Amino acid sequence: MQGTSAAAREKRSETPVLLTEISERLFATREHSLALAAPLTPEDMVVQAMEDASPTKWHLAHVTWFFENFVLKPHLDGYRIFDDAFNYCFNSYYEALGPRHPRPKRGLLTRPSSERVFAYRAHIDEALRSLLATEQGQSDEVARLLEIGINHEQQHQELLLTDILALFATSPLKPAYQSLPAEVDLSQPDPIHWIDYEGGITRIGHAGEGYSWDNEVPSHDALVHPFKLADRLVTNAEWLQFIGDGGYKTASLWLADGWTTINREEWQAPLYWEATDAGWFQMSLQGLLPVAPAEPVTQVSYYEADAFARWAGKRLPTEFEWETAATSANALHGVAHDAPLRVRRAESDKTETPKQLFGDVWQWTSSAYLPYPGYKPPLGAIGEYNGKFMVSQQVLRGASCVTPSGHSRPTYRNFFYPHQRWQFTGLRLASEIE
Repeated sequence: MQGTSAAAREKRSETPVLLTEISERLFATREHSLALAAPLTPEDMVVQAMEDASPTKWHLAHVTWFFENFVLKPHLDGYRIFDDAFNYCFNSYYEALGPRHPRPKRGLLTRPSSERVFAYRAHIDEALRSLLATEQGQSDEVARLLEIGINHEQQHQELLLTDILALFATSPLKPAYQSLPAEVDLSQPDPIHWIDYEGGITRIGHAGEGYSWDNEVPSHDALVHPFKLADRLVTNAEWLQFIGDGGYKTASLWLADGWTTINREEWQAPLYWEATDAGWFQMSLQGLLPVAPAEPVTQVSYYEADAFARWAGKRLPTEFEWETAATSANALHGVAHDAPLRVRRAESDKTETPKQLFGDVWQWTSSAYLPYPGYKPPLGAIGEYNGKFMVSQQVLRGASCVTPSGHSRPTYRNFFYPHQRWQFTGLRLASEIE
């Protein structure tokens, strides 16, 4: 019998080091979810503000359910299921894993209690530690699934915060999740500076080291025509001009579905904006604050972003244009975000580098959410994560002020339906080079 190859021995020796690093991030991520929930009352954790949002308790349980079903059940011998009923309560959309509680009615799950959910999390964490102490827990497959689980939970940390904002915005008390800022900057924004890009055959998608979702691959060539891109995001001041010029009342600016939507829903401003005798105010994670003119507009739908771009005589960038600009700017994987959890005005400079690529708002693009050439979803239930949603949605690029830093990379593809606007979504303008 031949001995184990040198390459195989080297790979095996690297696995424990990799698992140690993943283990540290795993439990740091698990602890951070609890820290995000800590400012909330038990009542806050149960209520569902709208169909698109989910209760905090559900988020905390669902990400735990993910580890139980995709990591522990298949890979930990003798694993004891915490509660058979939880598979129904906390499955999201995995058809292969059975029926589930309807998404619009997650706020009706007063039972299990928050305390029971916290016990569930503790049970799963203990089982994950047990798995990592076994030979099976040292496998490449477990490492892969844990990495997916970490990134999945981080995505739900962002959703948890946006869903809490949706909930608090409905309250007449307008509570603050986070301490109020000392003051709000009411100065005006600097003018937009336009950056030219030559275009050409451009490599798009994730390649090389580092984590990516399956919808970021395979890397491929795309033709990008010459274009201009705004050096910063569209601001509240510019949106106020749009409102004042009858933007929400001018049918010629809107796509047909958008015009139908804003009239049916009676939209007259971004979500969470309120007109008062003292001017416009906006609900934030720091409570109800005056609309800051120089801050990027947020909580707008694709329909609104597209209408604004038409009003401005510009357009939204394609996702390939956005990625070209971000790559040219040497935007680093894992850009860190600064607290507090709010958008910021653009820094003043005249460099040929776009600002606010990450850490303020997700930026709508004109690109439909479609698979890249050669895309194949992963096998099994986990393949339901992205691929089956590649229809009728728009791609957003960048990262918001509540996005975990590891999810800020030029190739990351977020996606929402064009009417949705409860996330931190905004826009950057683009145009052709004349």
